[in-house]
Amino acid sequence: MEQNLKNLVNGEFVEASTSERIDVFNPARPDQKVGSVPSMPKEDLERVFAAAAVGARTWKNTGSLERGKVLLRAAELIRERKNELVSTIVTEMGKTTAEATGEVGKTAEFFEYYGSMGRDEFGQFLPDGRPETFAARLVEPLGVVLLITPWNDPLLTPARKLGPALISGNAVVIKPATVTPLITLRLAEILHEAGLPAGVLGTVTGRGSKIGDALFEFDQLKAVSFTGSTAVGKDIQHRLSPRGVRVQTEMGGKNAAVIMDDADLELAVPTIIAGAFAQAGQRCTATSRLIVQKGVAGRVRELIADAVRRLTVAPGETEGADLGPVVDEASQASIREHISRARSQGAEVVAENELSGAAAEAGFFVAPTFLQITPEQDLWAEEVFGPVLGMVEVDTLDEAIELVNDSVYGLSSSIFTRDLGQAFDFLYGVDTGQVSINQPTTGWDIHHPFGGFKDSGSGYKEQGHDALTFYTRVKAAAIRTK
Repeated sequence: MEQNLKNLVNGEFVEASTSERIDVFNPARPDQKVGSVPSMPKEDLERVFAAAAVGARTWKNTGSLERGKVLLRAAELIRERKNELVSTIVTEMGKTTAEATGEVGKTAEFFEYYGSMGRDEFGQFLPDGRPETFAARLVEPLGVVLLITPWNDPLLTPARKLGPALISGNAVVIKPATVTPLITLRLAEILHEAGLPAGVLGTVTGRGSKIGDALFEFDQLKAVSFTGSTAVGKDIQHRLSPRGVRVQTEMGGKNAAVIMDDADLELAVPTIIAGAFAQAGQRCTATSRLIVQKGVAGRVRELIADAVRRLTVAPGETEGADLGPVVDEASQASIREHISRARSQGAEVVAENELSGAAAEAGFFVAPTFLQITPEQDLWAEEVFGPVLGMVEVDTLDEAIELVNDSVYGLSSSIFTRDLGQAFDFLYGVDTGQVSINQPTTGWDIHHPFGGFKDSGSGYKEQGHDALTFYTRVKAAAIRTK
């Protein structure tokens, strides 16, 4: 059944002021329309931000306990509606049912985690050397914040941003990706039902070419949290820094996993396969570079190649599917072009999955591909955002660390070794915001700080208590009592 949804504006679900709508299609079956959302013209944004300015005052003056209760109730509703939400993610974005189920579960945990912070401290009493003086560190919300979220985790990433923004007392305007807006509007329905006052959350759907610039024009805007491409993230930073608008970015990645000669290959290989090819490689933390010490390189090649050939590529609802389609035709074409260019530059295709069944007949499917490459080839440096893994060989750990750091990105990295000394040398030597030892480059729990270095992101972390830093400001207070 098609989901033809409306935007949440000032506590009501409304159509745009024009009749134009954006259709959403199933990437596994591109002729199947799964829903539509309003195509808001920029004239409609003024109402959204005006309502958010009023909502920000209301929500700031709502006690943190009450704010927490709304988020906890939202977590309950997400779990109650799991099947509906999973189905929307599968048909709108293309994830497998197992991946979408995990995303829904984590989303509930985000709201549960931040909802429980309603009982945490939001400030401190401070000692003061002056007589009869009360001093304190007060933590306040910023006001109106804009969240711009991506298509690859279309429910989880909004939750990662909404949780800390709302518990801190901010009003939020959220713009989901144009290709996956349905699940975000479903989340807005849940938060509205959970008890958010009018104006505290507003949703915006529209094409970036029409409303992208206008989103940043409003004086009410105090902060922007963006997840997406590095080019767009940097443009937002340059655009807003002169105005003092706070910007948080989570951008690209070219994540490397290292396998040393002493590694447990029974652990390393399936972990790397999942990190590289799950979600069709469409994760900012996906493993896309594999660096292997030469003593085990031959065996690793064989094991990875065999695993790649055995992956099941199919529509997301197919039982046993390891990965589904990529999100749209443009992504499919871009990934295939990366592979073609790598071949033309001399990369060796070690293994390529053979698509079959529905994946070979229609849809935006890409065959998982494993290549032997060199650091001089484009595939070494460029983010592919698809099911493609490139491997190089090294002699020493120092070489491996140097290659991990040979990137404009610095999001995530991992090493597989039984040597504790090597593990710690790697931990302190790599220039990435997330480091794993005998774990995948992907996957962090909700209370772990998340964010990268260099062109992967700004200095503000997401997740955990660190996320609150971005959405709050600190005010020092000193009161003479007599």
